[in-house]
Amino acid sequence: MNRRRVDVVKYRAEWADLFIKEKLLLESIFKPVEVEIHHIGSTAVPGLSAKPIIDILLAADRLEQVEKASPELEAAGYKAKGENGLQGRRYFQKNDGAGVRKVHLHSYEKGNKEVYRHLVFRDYLRNHPNDAERYTKLKEMAAVKFVYDIESYMDEKSPLVKEIEQKALQWRPE
Repeated sequence: MNRRRVDVVKYRAEWADLFIKEKLLLESIFKPVEVEIHHIGSTAVPGLSAKPIIDILLAADRLEQVEKASPELEAAGYKAKGENGLQGRRYFQKNDGAGVRKVHLHSYEKGNKEVYRHLVFRDYLRNHPNDAERYTKLKEMAAVKFVYDIESYMDEKSPLVKEIEQKALQWRPE
C-alpha cells in the first residue's frame, strides 16, 4: 500500500491563478515552439473538491519537443517521470519548497486521444453541476475512507469516473 496521504479539499479560487502562473512559465520554456496548455482535472472545475494539486495538460506537435525541454523543465522544478504508466505521455511532477506535490504535468502529442478525453471530462463537469456534485461527494467520502491509500481511493472513484467519461463523450463526441 502506498502511504501517500489523500487530501481532498473544497474548491479554492487560487487554483486558477496557480495554473496561470505555471502556464506562463511553461510558455516561456517552450517558446518559440507552439504548444497547447490546458488546466485539467478537478482543480479546473469551479466548485469541485480536489486534491490541491494543479493538473496541466501540455500538447506538443511531437513528444521530442517535450523531451528536448526536459532540462529547462527540471531547472524550473519539474521532475521527469517518463511515461509513468501511460504510453504516449511524458509526465512531470513539481513540488513546493517543503516537498509537497503541487503540479502534475501531463504531456502528449497533439491529436492523442488522451488530450480530448481530459478536456471533454473537464468541460462536461463544468457544464453538469449534478454530476460534478456526485463526483465531489464521492471524492470527499473516499478521501476519508482511504486517508493513506491512494490506490484504493482511485479504485473507489473509478466506476463514477468511467460513467462520467462516457456521458462526456456522448455529450461532445470527438
